[in-house]
Order: sequence, then C-alpha cells, then structure tokens
Amino acid sequence: MAQNSAIEWTNATWNPVTGCTKISAGCDNCYAERFSERFRGVPNHPFEHGFDLMLRPERMEQPLTWKKPKMIFVNSMSDLFHKKVPNSFISEVFETMERANWHVFQVLTKRSSLMKRFVNTRYRDKPVPSHIWLGTSLEDHSKRSRIKHLQDTNAEVRFLSIEPLIGPPGELDLSKIRWVIVGGESGPFARPMQLSWARSARDQCTEQGVPFFFKQWGGFRPKSGGRELDGREWNEFPKVLITSKMPDRQIIASG
Repeated sequence: MAQNSAIEWTNATWNPVTGCTKISAGCDNCYAERFSERFRGVPNHPFEHGFDLMLRPERMEQPLTWKKPKMIFVNSMSDLFHKKVPNSFISEVFETMERANWHVFQVLTKRSSLMKRFVNTRYRDKPVPSHIWLGTSLEDHSKRSRIKHLQDTNAEVRFLSIEPLIGPPGELDLSKIRWVIVGGESGPFARPMQLSWARSARDQCTEQGVPFFFKQWGGFRPKSGGRELDGREWNEFPKVLITSKMPDRQIIASG
C-alpha cells in the first residue's frame, strides 16, 4: 500500500493481493516481480515470500481510512483476476471499492476474460459504478482480443494500458473505451519502443476521440527517456461523471 505513488496516472496504490505469474510477453520483465524477489527470505518483510501469490485480507479496508479523495491503482503488485484469487475475495475488494465511493479506483488486468465473467455476473442488471474504472493491458497487436473482452464488460469507464509497448499496436477498435495509456518498458532488460508504435496508438486515439496519456519512453529507469512524444507531454484523462472526485493534479479530458 502506498498513499502516494510515483506512477504518473494515479495517486496511490492498494494491494490486497501481491504476487502473480506470467501469461504473455508483456510480463517477461515484470517490475513487480523484480522488486518483490529482492526481499525473498527476509523475515517479516512484506515480500518475504517474493512474488508468490499472496492474499492480504488485513489490507482490505485500507481505502476506507483515506479520507481525502484519491485515484487508486488496485493491485499494482499483482493481478486481481489471477485464477488463484477466489471470487469471494474479489467480491470483498469490490465491496470495499463500492463503500469508498469518494475515491476513483483503477483496476487493471491482463486476464480480461476472467474480469468480464466476474463483473457481468456481479453487475448483471447495472454497470459497475462510475468511480470504479476497469482496464486491460496489452503489449502489441497480438493481444487485441483483450479489448473485446473489455468492451463486453458491463462497466461505465473502461481503459487500456498499452504498456510495455513492445510491438506495433495494430488497428485498434476503441469503441466504448474511455482512456488509453501508452508507455515503454523500463528496467535492466528493457525492450525499446519504436516511435512509430507510439504515434500509431496516439493517432488512433485522436481519430476516435479517446483521451490519450503517454506515460514514458522507458529505458534502464522509468524516466530515462522522458515523457514527451513529438515535443509535448500527453496527460489526458477521461471525463468522469462526478468530476469533484478527481484530485486537483489530474487533467480532465473529454471522452
């Protein structure tokens, strides 16, 4: 848990689950795994068990104690929809998010089909509340099926994280998508992102009227290459139904 986050598109992180397993090429150089494994075997450290999947019920109500509205990235160190996370535990996470409705929660998964199944069962008759944003992550054109899963998920605010972008994004159908984040990979084995790939994603967002956020070029460190694309920073955010919930530092964009 962190009440403040260095991630450019959020304010805080909340990790009721930690640890994960790899499912596609975008996971190859996972920053969360690299960080967690540094502490494997350290007694009483939060990551004493490295990147093994761990449920953290003691963290379940943390957002309820944060009285100032925040944008909260859910499970920055895991994937809420990992197949080994019980639906009952996921339900508790959603109950907390529903109760803490003065925050905006950003739920991001690579397991988009499992998210769709859970959400469409839980919210059979109405969409997920608009302060809970649901997103999926893809790394190149080969994972665009995740977009379709997201589009078929009963939510009001859907977003894409195209990070790390390690190949051409291909043609993107952004219907029902309210926000797109793009970023390059960081770390000692970072794979470079091509300018044409970043431009392709941005131009398709512009053409389809979807807010675009360019997080980083990446490199050995996250900020190695800066954040400018074609001479400017792209810091667009989706318009939310209750804009007073958005922290002051966020930039509101239409879409």
